[in-house]
Amino acid sequence: MKLSVIISTYNSPRWLEKVLWGYSVQSHQDFEIIMADDGSSDETRDLVDHMRAQTGLNIKHVWQPDEGFRKCRILNKAVLEATSDYLVFTDGDCIPRKDFLEVHANEALPGRYLSGGYHKLPMTTSEAITKDDILSGRCFDLVWLKQHGLKASYKNSKLTANRWQAQLYNTLTPTRCRFKGSNGSAWKKDVLAVNGFDETMAYGGEDREFGVRLVNNGIKPKHVRYNAIVIHLDHKRGYVDPKTVQANKSHRLNVDKQGIIQTKHGIQQHQHTAGAKN
Repeated sequence: MKLSVIISTYNSPRWLEKVLWGYSVQSHQDFEIIMADDGSSDETRDLVDHMRAQTGLNIKHVWQPDEGFRKCRILNKAVLEATSDYLVFTDGDCIPRKDFLEVHANEALPGRYLSGGYHKLPMTTSEAITKDDILSGRCFDLVWLKQHGLKASYKNSKLTANRWQAQLYNTLTPTRCRFKGSNGSAWKKDVLAVNGFDETMAYGGEDREFGVRLVNNGIKPKHVRYNAIVIHLDHKRGYVDPKTVQANKSHRLNVDKQGIIQTKHGIQQHQHTAGAKN
């Protein structure tokens, strides 16, 4: 099963390099990467070119000018560049475990979307991770992570669960099953059916709103929290605006209440330019 992995990024080449090393050692190797770049400088483009040459990964770089937070717009354009029937969405600060794509491919079912999560690392741990730590997989080892600054937490069970435990935890978790832009997947036809992401939304729950419309269209969510594993590298979040987050929540609740399936501000406006780099 071929996958299209859509990775959002913005001016974080140091973290993005670590993420791409993670994709270079995936057990499931039939995939392409679509880099959804919301206006990064040339440093990111240069890194993508370098990593493409170093790893042999099939990477498309879809870029738009920096005009503020327009993640939903670049995600929609990236979707149109995808050549696979199944799309995996993640971020440029989330390093995938070697079986990450294998899990998404194996768990994919008609009429479903997958909802994962991430394991957040402190800055000291994020900075300590090297290329060799990623290629060897030891940056996912709980003992190694604790040695490099990760604190004890019940959430660490994500990293230690075996196959059967992961299935049990996915079934029993009280966490609501919502679409996660950092770790989620869906069929491309289902993404197109809801007109992709709502481009009027800035940061704060825009991925969850997208998931609500998928559900409104009959697509049911499925947890992969404990078996589709990514570790999240730390960073500042100066773009977070509480008023915007609240406005997004109000919009999402209205979409849910009204049973809205398609956004009026989505992917269809870009379909005539699909295939062109921006």
